[in-house]
Amino acid sequence: MNAFEEISPDALRDGRADALDDAVATALAAHPLDGVETEYPHYQGVVEGPEAPPRPAEDHPVFYGCFDWHSAVHSHWGLVRALRLATDHPDESEIAASIDGRLTPENVAREVDYLDENPGFEEPYGWSWLLRLAAELHLWDDPRADAWRETLRPLEARVRRGTRESFLDVDRPQRVGTHGNTAFALAGVLDYARVVGDADLEAETEATARRRYADDTAAVVGAEPVGWDFLSPALTEADLVRRVLGPDAFAAWLDEFLPDLAAPPHDALCSPVDVEPDEGDGAAMHLIGLNVSRAWCLAGLADALADREGPAAARLREPLETAARRHAEAGAADVLTDDYAGSHWLSSFALYLLTRNEGGIAPGAA
Repeated sequence: MNAFEEISPDALRDGRADALDDAVATALAAHPLDGVETEYPHYQGVVEGPEAPPRPAEDHPVFYGCFDWHSAVHSHWGLVRALRLATDHPDESEIAASIDGRLTPENVAREVDYLDENPGFEEPYGWSWLLRLAAELHLWDDPRADAWRETLRPLEARVRRGTRESFLDVDRPQRVGTHGNTAFALAGVLDYARVVGDADLEAETEATARRRYADDTAAVVGAEPVGWDFLSPALTEADLVRRVLGPDAFAAWLDEFLPDLAAPPHDALCSPVDVEPDEGDGAAMHLIGLNVSRAWCLAGLADALADREGPAAARLREPLETAARRHAEAGAADVLTDDYAGSHWLSSFALYLLTRNEGGIAPGAA
């Protein structure tokens, strides 16, 4: 049993860094530290011509590891967040040296060039994680964070500009459980805007979220999950909407969106997905991530109702609390797998759950 599995469901649900002791910090850093420098296997995600494709490190000299660009980005987010939250992190010097070696002005310039040449690359999922990484650096009061943020700033600006130009105008949100999920990306953009104080981006993102989701009722959950899901479309949407509606308005919205968590089909959201993490089964790894992401969504929804009165809050609060703990426990059992199909990305999901109330995730409006 690893250290992460020993954290209680209550501690995981609470989302505080108190449980981030040396053993847990080491466990959560191990796979990202290895992955960010593991170039192959690698998924490029673009159509190649007849000539031999360049090595991933040529196109992406910062984010070439972890099988794909977005996983490399959110692994960097996890490493930076761990340094910010874990006092005297056992792997501090190794993490800092690893990031220093890749995060140079020349390497960031090549990343920007690649996005200029391939404008839709990693939109919106990877973009939202890049902005989360920038927000994490902004939150961390440390000279290294200041230097890394300044170096990353051209790529941050490029992604922020692309987000405003192409993503926020989305006509039809993707309600999927994978990388194209619109609500998950909007939550990342909104969190970033609030952390760094970008009032214009915050207002535009809030407007998009309200326009696309505020009138939704009776979530369609009967098909969840589809084979490769690592997000719940319904819960991810609710996790976004709690960021943009006031507490009472959100309680009323959620009451119509999840009419009855005690009866089919909505009660299915309360039970963790059964996973058999067979070696090499990428779909199973995604379902492990689904239990973890469901846990942080369910806990966030319960928190949003914590001080609300009225029948809707009273009806929803307890099942959401119970479901959050059950999903956290189920996810923790498998999330730190050694199977590369999961290890290249799941540690950052585990850290997101464990530390979701330590700033940067779902901050209140400025």
